[in-house]
Amino acid sequence: AEAKAGQPGMVVAVARPRANPWLAGAARGLALFIGGFSLLNLVGELRYAGFDANLWWIDLHYLPAPWDRVVLAASAVALLAFALRPRMSFWRRGLTGLLTAALVAATALNIVQFYLLLVHREVRTSVPIPFSLLVCLSLLVVLRVAASWRSPARGLRCFGAMVAVFGMCPVIFPLAQMFCFGKTDYRRTADVIVVFGARTYADGTPSQALADRVRTACQLYKAGLAPKLVFSGGPGDGVVHETEAMRRMAMKLGVPDAAITLDKNGLNTDATVANTAPIFSQLNARRILAVSHFYHLPRVKMAYRRAGLEVYTVPAKETYTLTQLPFYMAREIVALWVYYLRPLGT
Repeated sequence: AEAKAGQPGMVVAVARPRANPWLAGAARGLALFIGGFSLLNLVGELRYAGFDANLWWIDLHYLPAPWDRVVLAASAVALLAFALRPRMSFWRRGLTGLLTAALVAATALNIVQFYLLLVHREVRTSVPIPFSLLVCLSLLVVLRVAASWRSPARGLRCFGAMVAVFGMCPVIFPLAQMFCFGKTDYRRTADVIVVFGARTYADGTPSQALADRVRTACQLYKAGLAPKLVFSGGPGDGVVHETEAMRRMAMKLGVPDAAITLDKNGLNTDATVANTAPIFSQLNARRILAVSHFYHLPRVKMAYRRAGLEVYTVPAKETYTLTQLPFYMAREIVALWVYYLRPLGT
């Protein structure tokens, strides 16, 4: 409450207006997710090297180590505290606002860097919206409420909005990654191109998804971006293996057999990453292009990064939109979280 002069000798207390409950609840839900996820990454890194995925959304690499982690840890704790106990003292509100503003500045810098890459044609995309933009907007919502002088909102509407927003974040953020990161083409000169398998029909015909991936990789090869192709996959519906169908198609498209290496045990993303790592070593490959469908690429990037390999992803150019795309994307949301959390259980 604030106080102002009334009649002589009297002080009248004036209550601060309350924040909008829907906006306040949404801000607390976002703060709970961003703060919790950021802190989980930092703690998980102590248990499993390479676990930290904070680079995906808040890149603080321009700060010297260990200050990048210190700033992120302090910000995560402040966001969690705001989400769980929104009534703050003047000093705590100021510190929370300052740390959140620092994260906003960091994501704004990431946004600028993305568009500079786009302008200089170092990347290309059909969705010119960086994931950092969505994170920045989310943090601005948190900043508006956390730094406000208004009294914290209470009641079921505020709590319901917080729970709803927090519950939607684990779905919305992976979807945003698929479209923002997955649709961005990072092609460049490399040593090898790895292609992830997909269904091959009983007669040996590659599915449309597989054909699109192989065709995209062959275009990269013929453009001179890499001298080698690695096809990874599992058994087909019939006697023809996925990788054999991939090889046949690539050769029809003009790629010599000598430029092709097969990984016939690429039963899933983890298996492909594990199997191709020694192949890359044998080929002395340091720069790698990874080709798959856009919804799959965030998981591909994460799996290779945790294996200690840096890959540049290229989304397969689709002949037409896959009829089961909603199902594939829904399945990928689950798979992405499973792959992300699994090291904590080992």
